[in-house]
Amino acid sequence: MKLYKNIIFFGFIIIQNSFAMTAQTSFGVFDNSSDIGKVKTKGSCLYDEDSEKYSLKGSGKNMWLNDDEFFFVWKKMKTDFILYSWLEWIGSGVEPHRKAGLIIRESFEPGARYVSIANHGDGLISMQYRQEKDSTTKEIQFNSKSFSILQLEKTGNFVFSKVAKPGDPLQKVGELEMQFDTGGFYVGLFVCAHNPEVVEETEFTNTRLTVPAKKDFVPYKDYIGSRLEILDVETGLRKIIYRSEIPFEAPNWTKDGNYLIFNSKGLIYRIPVEGGNPELINTDFANANNNDHGISPDGKNIAISHHAKDRTVGENSVIYTLPINGGIPKLLTDKSPSYWHGWSPDGKNLIYTAKRNNQWDIYRIPVTGGEETQLTNNPFLDDGSEYSTDGNLIWFNSNRSGTMQIWRMKADGSDQAQITFDEYQNWFAHQSPDGKNIIYLSYPPEVNSWDHPYYKHIMLRIMNSTDFKPKVIAHLYGGQGTINVPSWSPDSKKVAFVSNSE
Repeated sequence: MKLYKNIIFFGFIIIQNSFAMTAQTSFGVFDNSSDIGKVKTKGSCLYDEDSEKYSLKGSGKNMWLNDDEFFFVWKKMKTDFILYSWLEWIGSGVEPHRKAGLIIRESFEPGARYVSIANHGDGLISMQYRQEKDSTTKEIQFNSKSFSILQLEKTGNFVFSKVAKPGDPLQKVGELEMQFDTGGFYVGLFVCAHNPEVVEETEFTNTRLTVPAKKDFVPYKDYIGSRLEILDVETGLRKIIYRSEIPFEAPNWTKDGNYLIFNSKGLIYRIPVEGGNPELINTDFANANNNDHGISPDGKNIAISHHAKDRTVGENSVIYTLPINGGIPKLLTDKSPSYWHGWSPDGKNLIYTAKRNNQWDIYRIPVTGGEETQLTNNPFLDDGSEYSTDGNLIWFNSNRSGTMQIWRMKADGSDQAQITFDEYQNWFAHQSPDGKNIIYLSYPPEVNSWDHPYYKHIMLRIMNSTDFKPKVIAHLYGGQGTINVPSWSPDSKKVAFVSNSE
């Protein structure tokens, strides 16, 4: 459910990498690489486009005091950013204080001002910085070791660093006020051997360089670009298969496993799971579709939520079905607003969020049409309903306990029970086709429990369908439109979702 989801797709723009100095070598999202200082052995970067993995080798005596020697893969930027990556050392190494991580740097000069989040060979994590040119490096140490997930973020004149172990939320190491030159600075990955005679190697995966929404953006009016990602739920590795400056949302995975379906600016598109060019699905008059859409169990039809013009502006979404390859939509819900969320496994019923009598509840309607049946009834927000794989239960989210949490009820609406109990705002539970796992989206506690906004630091979490013990499977910048609808692959091994960046 959402109050406005009317985004129109005028075309697609594939964002190509920029090669600032070495056109024959790919650096992924970065421009180039450089050795900083008088290293004895030149460093190297190997970027694998299929796995999106960066393999860095670097030497250097240290990054400390007033002089640095290290290897740097960088991009020149002028804006706020969020740089995120998983780091793994290759080999046992020589020096316990070898270090690698993420860095923002004023220049390539050895004594330049900088801020980094560094993972050391012995597991030490620290936020290191030089506030004045050629001054001594200082640090904020994090008292736990072996955190392999790193994030560095610049917001205005502040730089923040966070870390996590796989499966856990990010934890803040420190923050620092430091104003960088508005003409540009350098952001990227680094490795330092802490020994001029040695070369150390590390790998960075799941690297995401995000330009967040500007501070003055207006929610539900201003938008930024989107990235369509596929997540391997066993390894946690992610791959971007498509990106566009034109925003899009909410991927569904087709039953044959070959395509993803998403909405963009009111229209519905499909794209091969390998990536490529999106193809428009003909929805006839329904050209104001929001991000509540989904595929029938037999894979032949799709349900859409279209903002019909003859309804009240802002609350005029109604549900239609049509053939998955396109056609004339058939109206199912005469009352508005109604936002589709689930299809029963036997294909006979749809469930959805609707506002009736000035409150938001979950309803059911036969796919052939008819009277709707109310399944929840309370003055709070019940949303995100989806049938369990066997059809006996309905998963949904509700803020009736004070925060937005995942709930479950029987298919007839009885025995409603809360499943998650934590400080996060949890939305959109989707059970895997094999019934074993549930993936859902978690906003930070400060987000209003009645809202699921765009452009926030969020997590995708996964839990077993029986013990309900959650673990983080992805940290990202997104929210509204990330995973509103069912997006598991048919084999239950992968999930598609949308992240955002300028």
